[in-house]
Amino acid sequence: MALVYLPDIRLNAEVSGPESGPALVLLHALGTDLTLFDGLLPLLSKHLHLLRIDLRGHGRSDVPEPPYAMGGLIRDAERLMDHFAMKDAAVLGVSLGGLVAQGLAVKRPDLARALILSNTAAKIGSASLWQTRTLEVSAQGLAAYATGGFRRILGPGWAENPALPKVRQMLLDTDPKGWTGCAAAIAGTDFYTTTASLRLPTLVIAGANDGTTPPDLVRETAELIPGHRFHLMRGAGHLPMLEKPVEYAAVLGTFLTEIGHA
Repeated sequence: MALVYLPDIRLNAEVSGPESGPALVLLHALGTDLTLFDGLLPLLSKHLHLLRIDLRGHGRSDVPEPPYAMGGLIRDAERLMDHFAMKDAAVLGVSLGGLVAQGLAVKRPDLARALILSNTAAKIGSASLWQTRTLEVSAQGLAAYATGGFRRILGPGWAENPALPKVRQMLLDTDPKGWTGCAAAIAGTDFYTTTASLRLPTLVIAGANDGTTPPDLVRETAELIPGHRFHLMRGAGHLPMLEKPVEYAAVLGTFLTEIGHA
């Protein structure tokens, strides 16, 4: 891992795989960090050139004072891809990361030649919902938010889900200011019109037990993009790369092979 010093912020990133390989950029969800993909990496093609990013306010990246704007998050990803010469990449974004990926693909089509939109949507929740959650986290911290969050993320049986310890660790390691900053960015984002303009190979993945971005919401976003592929993962929630990494990697690998990117 390495801190990249940009003029206004330090962002943590990790690059792996051969530089000559096809590029794959991985953008994590709210309240997680780039280690979200740890279990997935050994299952992906060894030929891929991978970039993982800690979004601002998360992981080892700087935590500016909230609120954040989605445009700033997109610009962060754009600048890191430029920094590491990651062009013509497949960009995989989960939840918050999926919003960043959509905006990046519209703004910089030279950087993104394919999208994997996982457990995300063109618009996630209402402004009032995010305001309520932000007030809760600001007043009581992420531990108070956690139980309801875990239920939405992992679905029924969340307390016995093997992925719970990792989800809990990432959430409680997140700075509340980073969480509320990015929550504000989500609250202010509606990409229905811009995402409908996309014309690039797109895989959209949903989890049947996802209470944060339910399958119908994810499918609605998928249908904005002509020619998309849609995959529903049974028995998985909001973070299927943690719950079912082998199936997730297989779905991802098939898509990358079909579009000639692996």
